[in-house]
Amino acid sequence: MEHRRADTIAEELEELIFSGAYADGDRLDEVRLAQQFGVSRTPLREAFQRLALSGLVELIPRRGAFVRQPGPVELLEMFEVMAELEAACARLAARRISDLALTELRQANERCQQAVEARDADAYYFENERFHRIIYQQSGNGFLAQEAAKLHKRLQPFRRQQLRFRGRMGQSMAEHEEIVRALENGAADTAAEALRNHVAVQGEKFHQLMASLKSAAE
Repeated sequence: MEHRRADTIAEELEELIFSGAYADGDRLDEVRLAQQFGVSRTPLREAFQRLALSGLVELIPRRGAFVRQPGPVELLEMFEVMAELEAACARLAARRISDLALTELRQANERCQQAVEARDADAYYFENERFHRIIYQQSGNGFLAQEAAKLHKRLQPFRRQQLRFRGRMGQSMAEHEEIVRALENGAADTAAEALRNHVAVQGEKFHQLMASLKSAAE
């Protein structure tokens, strides 16, 4: 129960950080936030740990948790590396993917489509994450899958936010279908290029979303 509460708190703090409620370097006050969320410090500290994994928070011993807003260059670099890691996963998976995994990808896509129709970005992201992790695993390269999953976790809040951009969920869904077709056909280069473009667009959409929020705030 506390784990789920920590996830919820982490997501709410992400929203506050992205909305500009916290500036780069701001300290997250444990006492005040525990009162605000009506929880003990344990789930709050777990939430800080989750945010630290994605680089949104820096935990400094004996000083506390501080907001760290990654700069645009750092984010673009991370998305660029993510796109190449996922392209490598797709290239290998096109040669190695099992029929069972292809079925699981199609099922994940069906649930993504239901989320698009319901306009539920959180449900879409949950299935989207499953979709990507199946491809990492099916690369058949454990080290590559581990590194891709690690960076995916770091970029998780940014990937989720870009789904808020109008029309992005539908566009993402079409990209997923293109990726599955390439994997079904064993077309390694096509699958790699489709997945590389899919991730690169996520980075672009995130930046567009942040720019629009910034101009709205101004």
